[in-house]
Amino acid sequence: METRPEIRKIYTIVEETWAEGQKKLDRPARKAAAVAVFKNPYAGKYREDLSLLCEWSEELGEMLTKRAVAALGIDPAEVHSYGKASIAGEQGELEHCAALMHPKLGRPMRDNVGGGKAIIPSAKKLGYPGAAIDVPMHFKNAAFVRSHFDAMEVRVPDAPRADELVLIVALTDSGRPLARIGGLKADEIKGEDGLR
Repeated sequence: METRPEIRKIYTIVEETWAEGQKKLDRPARKAAAVAVFKNPYAGKYREDLSLLCEWSEELGEMLTKRAVAALGIDPAEVHSYGKASIAGEQGELEHCAALMHPKLGRPMRDNVGGGKAIIPSAKKLGYPGAAIDVPMHFKNAAFVRSHFDAMEVRVPDAPRADELVLIVALTDSGRPLARIGGLKADEIKGEDGLR
């Protein structure tokens, strides 16, 4: 079995919103996603122990988070929101996605965005080449900042193949464009419990 991920493709996407509805923005709201496509060592076979994927997520998480920050062209501390997602090809399982995202991915993400007390929202699915996933995102230091409840649709045209996994890290440099439905504001957070 592979001791390091066998990466086929790294894909980086930047989305800039310059206008929303009828209004132009003073500055664009920007989102970036960095994606790794790699061979699933457990494709087509059941394994009780998925620790290899947990270990890989640390290396992949650091690399992807750094790429997403670089794509936004900002200092890590200027990242507003974060999120993560994974897609398994048809020979994989949802649990393979879970092993990548939940036990160990949070630390390298937080270490490379200047902190982050809030839980990192996630999504997972089984998919096919070109399958899209909406990566949920919210403010990194307080999950209840309503202006930052958002998502980014991500797809890689030729991934995942049946025996592959896709891991995605998504970041923003702001909240939603023209957010105006009230609630806790980013400049009002206490940042103590990851919620408010």
